[in-house]
Order: sequence, then C-alpha cells, then structure tokens
Amino acid sequence: MTRYIVRRLLQAIPLLLVISLILFVLMQNATDPLATMGGRTPTRPEDRARLTRQLGLDKPVYIQYLYWLIGNDWTKVDLDGDGTAETQGKRQGVLRGDFGTSIVQTGRPVTTVIFERLPNTLILMLTAEFVIVLGALLVGIFSALRQYSLFDNILTGILFIGYSMPIFFVALSTMYIFSINFQRWGLPHLPTVGMFDPKVGKTTGQIILHMILPVFSIAFISFAAYSRYIRSTMLEVLGQDYIRTARSKGLPKREITFIHALKNASLPIVTIVGLDLPLLLGGAVVTERIFAWPGMGRLFIDGIDRGDTPVVMGILMLIAVSVVIFQIITDIVYAWLDPRIRFD
Repeated sequence: MTRYIVRRLLQAIPLLLVISLILFVLMQNATDPLATMGGRTPTRPEDRARLTRQLGLDKPVYIQYLYWLIGNDWTKVDLDGDGTAETQGKRQGVLRGDFGTSIVQTGRPVTTVIFERLPNTLILMLTAEFVIVLGALLVGIFSALRQYSLFDNILTGILFIGYSMPIFFVALSTMYIFSINFQRWGLPHLPTVGMFDPKVGKTTGQIILHMILPVFSIAFISFAAYSRYIRSTMLEVLGQDYIRTARSKGLPKREITFIHALKNASLPIVTIVGLDLPLLLGGAVVTERIFAWPGMGRLFIDGIDRGDTPVVMGILMLIAVSVVIFQIITDIVYAWLDPRIRFD
C-alpha cells in the first residue's frame, strides 16, 4: 500500500503541472487584472503601462507562468503610482508555497485571503454533505427494501422533481417561503443573508440559524441523485447469491442489510463522495452568492469579476491538489471495504 501511495503521488506531480499551465493560460486570456485593479474606476493609460511593466504582464505567457511557478526578482511594485511600494520582498513562487498577493485586497497574501474564507465554506459544505449522505443512505436503503411499493413510487417522483430544479430556484423559493412569507404571516422566520446578525455577533446559534436555508438548498438537489444511486446499488447487491445464502441461514434482516449488503454496496457510493469532497473546498458558488455567505465560492466569483488572477489560481490549485489526495484516500477505503482489492 505504501508503494502504491508513493507511486500515485509521483504520478500526480506532472499532472498538477499540466493542470496549472492550462489554468494559468486560461486565466491570462479570460481576465484583465489591470482593468480596474480590483476597484471600480478604470485604470488610467499611464498607470496601465507602468503596472504592465512592473508586474511582468508585458512578457510572454510562458515566462509569466515560470515566474508564477518558481518566482522572480520583483521586490517592489507601486500599484497606485504614489511612489510607495505596496508589494515588498522577493516572490518565491508557487513551488515554495508563495501564491503571490491579491490584486483586489492590495498587499495581502493569497494564502491569507483563502484561509480566511475556507473555514466558512467547510462549515457550510461539510454540514450539507453530512445531511446528504445520511439522509440518502436511509431513504435509499428503505426504498430498495420496498421496491415498487407506494412509498417507493411516490418518493421516486418527488426526487425526480427535486433533481430537475436548478439550485437558484430552490434557494430563492426557500427564501420567499421561509423568510419573507413567514415574516409576513407573523411566524418565526429564517435569516436569508450573511453568516450571523451583526447586532448579535458571531455565535454558534447565529451560525446554525443562518446555515439552515443554504444547507437545505444544497442538500435538496444532491439528495435526489445520492438516494437514487444508493437505491440502485443496494438492489444490485440484494440480488447476489451470498445475500440469498445469508437469508437461507436465517440471519437477521438487519444484519443482512447493514453488514453484508451495505458494505459491498458502499464502493460506488465511496466513489461519488470521494469526487465530491474536493469540490467542497471550492464552495457552492451560486448558493453562497444568493445567501451572501462569505465562503470560497463567493471569493472565487469576486476574483473572476475583478480579474484577481492570483486568488483564482490559488483556489483552483487547492481544488486540484485536493482531488489528487482524496482519490488516493478513496482507493485506500476501497481496500478496507473489500479485502479482494489489493494495490501492491
């Protein structure tokens, strides 16, 4: 297993380099970091020419990529033309853990900007993932055990309707019903924006209260896909010979379902969860935007809008590295769930 993990990590190095090059080229052609320099006023022509030279944007793309990857010798960059250097110190490059400084938040390291938002995203997304997996397991297993029953047919229809709804429609509908209408009817209503009420402060109760609608919106869409997938894998496993053998031996139904069947049916489910977990770090772009949740998804959109290439590249590379790591963890979980799987 150790040799397999080391081999996978070594294989990931050239893969991440190729991914970073493609993302860098796309970002250089998709955004203009000098358009407003993160503000609202267009950059003056004389300032654009000066910043283009100082930031190295007048060099070929491959030179800019090498500067981003391994560093450069810039020590001072006068961003506002007042003679004061906002960025100081030698840029070390991504390979040394330096993702540069944010253009929007002048002078602040990209890692600082990202890790300020990352905990907020993890609070929201891990809660939503826990709700999705737990609820989908219960509903999927129950539906598989009662295949084609009235409950199964009604649930199937509801899930297909839920899966077909776009996330922005679900989010706006929940805001309209549980916040606006509930307040109009004089009922206790839920907050719609932010992470907490500034008048109360960032308390645990406030965070939980503000999480309800975003978590419901995220879980409502994914819950349908997860539960249907769990139902299909459970039906396939319940039809296997070893399950019929366990039934013929008189084993309890609960033991057959949750020990013999669920463990073998978990392999495809682990694959889906392993693919979803890295994407949690990127946040829920639409949901965070609608509910004004200060997470990674909102930071990513703001970075795209304002041409903050260092921050956007930092988020994308964080996700890329997470995908590689979680895929290795997924393979390890495979071997734990199914002793027949060996990687050495």
